[in-house]
Parts: sequence; structure tokens; C-alpha cells
Amino acid sequence: MKEIEIFFKNVFLKLLLLFNRPSRKRALPVIDKNTKVLFIRLNRIGDALVTTPLLKFIKDNCNCSIGVLAGRKNFFVFKNTSSNSPILLFHKGLSGFIKTVSIINKNKYDIIVDTHDDVSATVSFLIALSKAPYKFGLKKDNETIFTHTVSKLNPSENHVINRIIELSRLFSLSPPEKANIDFVLRKEAADYAHRFIEENKLKRFKVGINISAGSDARFWGTERFKNLASFFEQYNVDVIILTAVNDIEKANDIAINKYPLFFNENFEKFCSLIPELDFLFTPDTSIVHIASAFNVPMFGIYVKYNTEDLIWYPAASEYETVITTEPNFDNLEFEQVFPKLKTFFEKIYYEKTNSRL
Repeated sequence: MKEIEIFFKNVFLKLLLLFNRPSRKRALPVIDKNTKVLFIRLNRIGDALVTTPLLKFIKDNCNCSIGVLAGRKNFFVFKNTSSNSPILLFHKGLSGFIKTVSIINKNKYDIIVDTHDDVSATVSFLIALSKAPYKFGLKKDNETIFTHTVSKLNPSENHVINRIIELSRLFSLSPPEKANIDFVLRKEAADYAHRFIEENKLKRFKVGINISAGSDARFWGTERFKNLASFFEQYNVDVIILTAVNDIEKANDIAINKYPLFFNENFEKFCSLIPELDFLFTPDTSIVHIASAFNVPMFGIYVKYNTEDLIWYPAASEYETVITTEPNFDNLEFEQVFPKLKTFFEKIYYEKTNSRL
């Protein structure tokens, strides 16, 4: 059934690109306090996070009204940005799609922006059916639906944040050389982390080990995580196991009552411990970008399978990585990670502990 849906969606997309060609003769709009802009970012948590630098840059430099259209899997990310933008929730299914288009047009946006790096049929339909006079996007296969586009930077040479923030050129701005994730913790979430630290008497250099990455394919393995925790124990540190609620059983097998477990179904509360850490070990997941937001040094293990695109490394944190070109971590042994990890960890550890003397 899903294959049939995708087939017809692609057929309709090709027809849309063929017949929907808005005028490109008009100049870029003059943006002022009355200009209403809608940024679209669906899909996952990480996709939302890497879009926040663009939103913050536009908000800080353009005196305009900004809104965000997000999906059920990532809308909550935008509640924690300094731009404090109103959020529209995308509804799936035909009736949901029609409702979303209706809401977009009822809001009478002046500019609608596709922030996706790749072509999304759903987003293409939304933009084509929008009555916004200006439609912005990166130059890609669906460029005919836009009134204005900007060239997409080479994904094998440019970080995803830099690729997305190129859209700021359409707002008559020059993209910043460096941009970071915009994620702000509210007091309730910060207090949650502080209570955890107090209750577990965590007073030393804090090392977080995140075992969860959203799928079993990116679970590194119980014994490898045990070896990792044992390595950190050689130093004067507090080890904390971070886990998704679905992975608590795995986390208990790793912790074996030696290390505290940190988890919460609420994304903001789960992230609240990150700024309290001195060092983070994690597989490739959205937590990488939270570490970046708070400049927490990070060691990451990444899957780079069948792609030349740059990995989504942290934009601002000190970091080191080990990358496998296989589709999962099955053959990535602890011994392969250890040399890089030891060198990088000791650099961070001794720099921080010596500075506290």
C-alpha cells in the first residue's frame, strides 16, 4: 500500500513541476515589520535542530514575523528556540494535508520557505498550493515551484547547517561563517537535571554515555558500552548512562547498578543533562546537536553508508569521531574506537580538571 502511495505521489509531483511555474521576474521582496514568513521543516528532531540557526539569523537581522510549519515528530524542538516562533502542526493524510494548506493560506504569509536539503513531495505540494507571493528554496529538482532560489552548497564539502543557512541570501543577508544550534532550556527542565545531579551526588567530572540512537542498527552493543564505561572509570569521573525510555532494559544491562541512568520521554527534559556534562559519548543522533548548542565536547560514532555527504558533526563543540562505512555498528569494535577516544578524552579531561585546580 505504501509503495502505491509513493508511486502516485511521485507522478503528481512530476506533473506539478511541469505545470506549476510561478513568475521569477520579480525582485526579492522588501522585508519589514509587516512581512510574514513561514519556514517549513518536517521529518525528524535532528532536521528541526539544524534549521534553528537559520531561524535565529533571520529573526535577529530582519524585522519580520516568523512562523514554522513542523511535523508531529519534531514540532516540540521549535518551542525551545530563542526566536519563539508560532508553530503550525502539519497533519498527515489527505484531509490533514487539505487542512494544512487552508491554514497556511488563511494566515496570508508573504513568504514561504522550504528549508529541506532534499526534495520532499509533500513540501513541494504545500508550497505549490500556497498563495504566498514569494516562495523560497534551495536550487534542486523541484526548483520550478519557487519564485526565488539560491544555489545548494556541495553536501560532500559543506555542513548541513551551512547549506540551509544559504537561504538567508534570499533575505538580502550574507550567511555567517559560523552558526550554531539555537536551543534554550526552560527553568523546569534545567531544574530536573539539577535534581538528578544532587540526588546521585555527582560532583566530579561528568561523562555522559548516550546509548540510544533511534534504531537497533545504531545500537553499539552491550559489551562495547560496558568496556567504554570501564575505560572512563580509570579517571576521576562520574559516569552517567543516558537512554531513551525504550532502551531502559539495555541500559540496565550496561549499568549493572554501577552507574545512574538518565532518561525522560520529554525531549527537553532528556536534553537538560547535556549542558551539565563535561564530556559526551554518543552515536549519531539529535543529541549531537544539543551538545553543540551548549558547547559540550563530544566523541561520536557514525554510520556513513552509501553516501558522500558530510556527517552531521556538532557545529560548535570540540569533537572527534569514528566512522563506519557499513550500514550499522555490528563490526565496529571497541578496540577500533579506543585509540582516538583515549587521545581526545584525555585532552579534554586534563584541560578541564587542570583549569579547576
